[in-house]
Amino acid sequence: MAQMRLNKIIADSGVTSRRGADELIESGRVSVDGLVVRELGSKFDPDIVQVMVDGETITRSLSKSYLVLHKPKGVLSTMFDPEGRPSLDDFIDLRKERLFHVGRLDKDSEGLILLTNDGDLTFRATHPSFGLEKTYVIEFDGALPQGVDKILLKGVELEDGMGRVLSFRQISSRWIEVSIHEGRYHIIRRLMEAVGVDVLRLIRTKFGPISLGDTPEGRWRDLNSTELLNLQKALDI
Repeated sequence: MAQMRLNKIIADSGVTSRRGADELIESGRVSVDGLVVRELGSKFDPDIVQVMVDGETITRSLSKSYLVLHKPKGVLSTMFDPEGRPSLDDFIDLRKERLFHVGRLDKDSEGLILLTNDGDLTFRATHPSFGLEKTYVIEFDGALPQGVDKILLKGVELEDGMGRVLSFRQISSRWIEVSIHEGRYHIIRRLMEAVGVDVLRLIRTKFGPISLGDTPEGRWRDLNSTELLNLQKALDI
């Protein structure tokens, strides 16, 4: 096979995008046949060399997969946990290709996680500049504080800067729905705590144009062609 740029070999494995691969290369986290490569633009024949990222051998995926997984509560947003705790890979063990999660949900949150081996899509979907809107439904305890919707829409000062929701809707006496575009650590839970909302359950129902729909908890489904096209349009791919 003809030689190929190292960043494309890495991106084809689903680890990250070509731009993200360049960052890995520059930081010395990539080796080829046991030798660290830091030079951008380096080319190799992917069929005859062993490429490793952070000490782990990668494999190119010539076909791309896109899955929606309904993550249950108590599951870590990682493909493998060395301590043996429940992780995303436990639910897709029948899939033969190597997949990676797009973004995260904290351990106690539930709902939509996108899994793929498309490194360029992963990079764009998690990059702040694209600002994909995420929607969550929240079960809360007690009564909602008066005017909490206006406060959250205007913005709340957190320890790492202002945070706000894009939309707020009360679904019932126990449930609200909010949307947000940023992905800071525990941002939804911290916003709710800041305004006195006691969260019992937090479920992500939408990731950009992709909806969880009726995908059962702990199960996955492939994106259909319309969903994939809408996602690619949202990410300008």
